[in-house]
Amino acid sequence: MTIAISVKNLGKRYQIGAAETKFRYNMLRDVLVDTVYAPVRLAKALVGKSDRRANQNFVWALKDVCFDLEEGRVLGIVGRNGAGKSTLLKILSRITEPTEGTVTVRGRVGSLLEVGTGFHPELTGRENIYMNGAILGMKRTEIDKKFDEMVEFSEVAQFIDTPVKRYSSGMYLRLAFAVAAHLEPEILVVDEVLAVGDAEFQRKCLGKMNDVAQQGRTVLFVSHNMSAILRLTQEAIVLKRGQLIKRASTPEAVDFYLASGQAESGERIWEADEVPAASAPFRPISLRLKDRSGKVVDTVRSTEPITVEWEYRLEAPVTGLRVGMYLSTMRGEYVFTAFDTDDAEQYEQFEARQAGHYLSCCHIPADFFNEGRYSLGVNASSFGVRRYFMDESALSFSVDISGAPGTQWPEVRQGPIRPRLDWKIEKID
Repeated sequence: MTIAISVKNLGKRYQIGAAETKFRYNMLRDVLVDTVYAPVRLAKALVGKSDRRANQNFVWALKDVCFDLEEGRVLGIVGRNGAGKSTLLKILSRITEPTEGTVTVRGRVGSLLEVGTGFHPELTGRENIYMNGAILGMKRTEIDKKFDEMVEFSEVAQFIDTPVKRYSSGMYLRLAFAVAAHLEPEILVVDEVLAVGDAEFQRKCLGKMNDVAQQGRTVLFVSHNMSAILRLTQEAIVLKRGQLIKRASTPEAVDFYLASGQAESGERIWEADEVPAASAPFRPISLRLKDRSGKVVDTVRSTEPITVEWEYRLEAPVTGLRVGMYLSTMRGEYVFTAFDTDDAEQYEQFEARQAGHYLSCCHIPADFFNEGRYSLGVNASSFGVRRYFMDESALSFSVDISGAPGTQWPEVRQGPIRPRLDWKIEKID
């Protein structure tokens, strides 16, 4: 079978901190200082004592990644934040160049990596559709045939002749996905952007991607939603810190990712190199799950309350900070979202947080969870202003339902929660 994508020893290195100075105009004093210091730099390099800082100013987003993908296959790509998933897709889409290695792509590539990627804000929706089609190498007659279908799918017909800079993020996404999926590229590359849309639109997009896959086109799909990965893809690769650590059938790869990528102790501690510089002044320290006796646990009793503790530090004052969590099943289905300033009084008290060491605790009552394993993600942000830090799968835990309501019945209870509700039985006749 023909190979659609071939990746050999792929690596991508990024510079951390200030940009290279070779593109700016140097003043005379800069040139003089650089000239004087050049022999010193050369001498250090010759004896292997080059500036330590120079070696620390780079990070490898991808390193020595190799795989081949046959035509008509649907490949899922999973991994934690910072694993290199988006970087890989950007290289395959020719948005960025690799630092080392080679990539061979056979066929026309349609990509949806970020909301509005490839759209010109001053052009209308109609003009952007034709521009994107031209970039893909399509003739105007080909685009004409698909135009009405794209507009209908995107549900922005009323605004199709409005400059897209006036679109909301949801409208951007609808039109961008419609263009990427309907212009019939041989290879479709989709990053985790569907989370921007509402639930109905997400179902619509997943259905369209399923149609594309069944038509025999090659698809690469990045998502933290394991149920979507399992539904759409035939096989998957797992990335960890820029390296490919597993390739297998999707169920096997997902099970490997969920088992190896999560903390098994009920506690997650973030090392310094795991925290992006952009998170400052917020710095996560640890996340812990405790039972009612205060012990850190990986398995909790459904009939007992549990406590989630998130420890963090603020290096500078922050206004409007909210620290919270996303709880979901291991298949990516959300159970609930909660933040430490959801209560109005608590929000007023902690609207402005001074620099210092903090602990945000959440108490989850007894008789809440059903049997299974759950994933706990965390988020620190200022609503509508900035997201400081996010880890969608910081740790996982299991629930034991011994003694829970209904355990006297043999069948499996459906759903992620198993509440103990008040029932009354009356004989009225």
